[in-house]
Amino acid sequence: MLSKKMEKGLNDQMIAETYSAYLYWSMASYLHDQDYPGMGHWMECQAKEELSHAAKIYSYMLERGSKVVMGAIEAPPSDWDSPLHAMDNVLDHEKKVTGMINDLMDVAMEEKDHATVQFLAWFVTEQVEEEATASSILARMKKFGDYVQGLIMLDGELGKRPAPFDMTPKD
Repeated sequence: MLSKKMEKGLNDQMIAETYSAYLYWSMASYLHDQDYPGMGHWMECQAKEELSHAAKIYSYMLERGSKVVMGAIEAPPSDWDSPLHAMDNVLDHEKKVTGMINDLMDVAMEEKDHATVQFLAWFVTEQVEEEATASSILARMKKFGDYVQGLIMLDGELGKRPAPFDMTPKD
């Protein structure tokens, strides 16, 4: 069984991961509206990935006999100044999530909750990847500056990202 402090932290993280999905869907909508369908697709993939992170926490908490509490999800922003601004927000957001995961890991280590330390290790590694990917895309976007052809090329590249799973309703 998880401690009350760890249980609350994991519930809060599950909500944060769900908020991340909302944020990335909002960015996807913005990017589609700006005629960058590849970047929109990339954000949709991010949203799906974030939902899988929330589901991973949900399942772990149930396995540990803890109470899962669904909290309110705050509405994300819906507009950005540019695709570059949106990607800059992605990196900032992922850094914030990394801090949250690190805080959870600190609690698990303080409590000598070895199972949760092991569980959270996956998220620590995942956040390294998330920040590196966002940072790399952002750096490329900054190099392009106002060079629209560069953004169009990047848009095509990001549009090739395979979706983690399909959420499209079937008739």
